[in-house]
Amino acid sequence: MNMVLKVSTDEEILATREVMRQLRPNVPYDEYLATVARMKEADGYQLAALYDNETVRAVAGYRIMEMLYCGKIMYVDDLNTDERYRSKGYGKALMDWLKAEARTQGCGQLHLDSGVQREQTHRFYFREGLTINCYHFHLML
Repeated sequence: MNMVLKVSTDEEILATREVMRQLRPNVPYDEYLATVARMKEADGYQLAALYDNETVRAVAGYRIMEMLYCGKIMYVDDLNTDERYRSKGYGKALMDWLKAEARTQGCGQLHLDSGVQREQTHRFYFREGLTINCYHFHLML
């Protein structure tokens, strides 16, 4: 049975590590828990995981924030379905949960950034009703 849960305990955070590191391999394996804990404490980062038979199949990292130009939003930092289980509805179920959670938290919008090379992922986002509304710029310092 599929179930989405907010992740809070160290054990739950560690259960998301394998799926998250498929998307974020730059986070060292042994630093994952400390990194997530620090982000939760400092920036309000939250994790949600979709479980199928007690196994994490998809994970999302997100924040609730307010911005002058658009008001209160949910910003999704990370969204990944285990590469071995894609196209089985796990990503859609987690995205549906994120949309509902954003509404529950009083957000008027859901935002995320996605690397330009992730064409398959972009097709999923378009099917889910997301649109491209701006460019995101960055500068390495």
